[in-house]
Amino acid sequence: MTREEASQKAEALVAQMTVEEAAGQLRYKAPAIPRLNIPEYNWWNEALHGVARAGTATCFPQAIGMGATFDVDLLHRIASAIAVETRAKYNAYSPHNDRTQYKGLTMWAPNINIFRDPRWGRGQETYGEDPVLTAALGCAFVEGLQTKKDGYMMTAACAKHFAVHSGPEGLRHEFDARPTDKDLWETYLPAFEACVTKANVEAVMGAYNRTNGEPCCAHNYLMNGVLRDKWQFRGHYVSDCWAIRDFHEHHMVTKKPEDSAALALKMGCDVNCGCTYEHLMTAYQKKKVTAEEIKRSAVRLFTTRFLLGMFDKSGLDEIPYSVVGCKEHLELAYETAVKSCVLLKNDGILPLKTEHYKTIAVIGPNADSANALVGNYSGTPARTITLLEGIRAYCDALDIQLHYGQGCQLIKEPRVGRPQENYRVIEAAFAAENSDLVILCVGLDATLEGEQGDTGNEFASGDKPDLLLPKVQRELVERVLATGKPVIILNASGSPMDLSAYEEQARAIMQVWYPGGEGGRAVADILFGKAAACGKLPLTFYYNTNTLPDITDYSMKERTYRYMSEKPWRCFGYGLTYGNLTIENLAVPFSFTDAQKQDITCTVNCKNESAYDVDEVLQLYVHVNGSTWEVPNKKLAAFQRIALKKGENGSFRLTIPTSAFSLVNEAGERIFDGTGATISVGFSSDTAMEITI
Repeated sequence: MTREEASQKAEALVAQMTVEEAAGQLRYKAPAIPRLNIPEYNWWNEALHGVARAGTATCFPQAIGMGATFDVDLLHRIASAIAVETRAKYNAYSPHNDRTQYKGLTMWAPNINIFRDPRWGRGQETYGEDPVLTAALGCAFVEGLQTKKDGYMMTAACAKHFAVHSGPEGLRHEFDARPTDKDLWETYLPAFEACVTKANVEAVMGAYNRTNGEPCCAHNYLMNGVLRDKWQFRGHYVSDCWAIRDFHEHHMVTKKPEDSAALALKMGCDVNCGCTYEHLMTAYQKKKVTAEEIKRSAVRLFTTRFLLGMFDKSGLDEIPYSVVGCKEHLELAYETAVKSCVLLKNDGILPLKTEHYKTIAVIGPNADSANALVGNYSGTPARTITLLEGIRAYCDALDIQLHYGQGCQLIKEPRVGRPQENYRVIEAAFAAENSDLVILCVGLDATLEGEQGDTGNEFASGDKPDLLLPKVQRELVERVLATGKPVIILNASGSPMDLSAYEEQARAIMQVWYPGGEGGRAVADILFGKAAACGKLPLTFYYNTNTLPDITDYSMKERTYRYMSEKPWRCFGYGLTYGNLTIENLAVPFSFTDAQKQDITCTVNCKNESAYDVDEVLQLYVHVNGSTWEVPNKKLAAFQRIALKKGENGSFRLTIPTSAFSLVNEAGERIFDGTGATISVGFSSDTAMEITI
């Protein structure tokens, strides 16, 4: 079904509704209209890294881990699998007339905000700090969710949170983010533009905060001037949950609920996740909104429902529940976990030479933690394999004795039943002393970093106070390292951590993110050499001592690899592999003038002379020379995941879009300027080879 056909059907259906009936359809819990054969529908469903909050589903690595894969095709396959499981659940629930929250087909994902500050708790939901990477992966995820079958969309995707949203969590209901026009168009909007204009995302969700004075769920410039006029967005707009209530309770841009409802509707917010649109009829009766405005939004919403085939029979109705958590999807989750893990240090101890170890100690609060696998916005994994369980399977098969010690709680010991401070550390130290090797599993989980209201303990509203491990974990790491045993550190977190204090003593350090239900299997396979870590950092890992602006400062100065002037602990794009590729040649057969006129293609030759097959990410960066509008450092322009077997050579083509040679001036205009450009290629932002055109 085309959008034109769906829109015509929607207009005909909405024309039969009273104003009150149409207004009711703009709430996220849309009531049934029996006389028109319209069942109730709940617009709220989540699919950040699997069908979330709706019972059992395949749990993929958290979104930031997907970002670390740098794999566009993989993101498309993941989202397609999520869409299939969503349909299967919808088909199972509907005959039972269960149309409650998290049971629908409108998925409020992906989160394509820019992870501009490493302390932001919800940064784990994003694909990282780079606009180009985020746009590419976001488009792939949208297209996967919106896979078509029999002419209908499997599910509808939603790009969120529009726009300029990345903390602080504790102030989001009243905060005014004030970016410059340059930062707005250079950093915060490109991923949204791509998802709208290239991937045809069906929905966009507004953020809680204001941007340059206007609330994002009633922002005339962003919602109308940019989204609908400039980008020609034709889908529907949804508020973040209870964000419209913030208009009169926190932002103070209106006085009463009906005023907030009227403002949001007039600006084009079609669905209210919250309660404020319950006052729409009051606003209508007071002539603050018109029947035409109410029905305009209703038409947009029913256009989406027709595009999803909700009122027609199709092959989508036959997708069985058996696909939920099926073997194929579990293997896809495993593949993603392997490709997401980032090896930050390896002195050669990995992969483990098992003949050297008769006893292994697995220690740490995240060793046997299911929470450390899933992150936030997750479903119940179809199968859960913790890091300890994955490692134990190898130890059992290889007849290696395993000692386990929790060592400490994630952040502090409970008050009840605690004989002394940090009393578990003694057991952990003893386990280490009596082992040939220690695998130390530390980090965070979604109780420490995440969304405001979802978090506990002592990190403020989900944002981190610093980039260090909690104090009890630092004491544990120091105690274990002091034993002198070989130590491998596995860090589970959804955001950058500064582990530099342990770099000299630890034999290897690996960032595993929140690796999903199959995470323990994937991590164990990497440790023991059945697989190889091949993820790349989708964001800068700062030193805790690096200069970071206040989290409320939305200027990009000193933020991310494109703008920071200090050396970080690990750079954007960094990630070791078990083997090494070398770049032998970068061929750039075009001029700077050519590159400003059309997309261009360059070739790179790579060679694998190592003892391992290598899966790598080829990264190409551009820096325009001779212009005041270019970012201070190089910027990602193209990337490609490649694989070479040991002893194999390969030639690879990278297409650089002409937009990589354009610049954004202080007015937010994209222009061409400069005298030339430096193109550099390598396997991180600290690239290996460059050429100037």
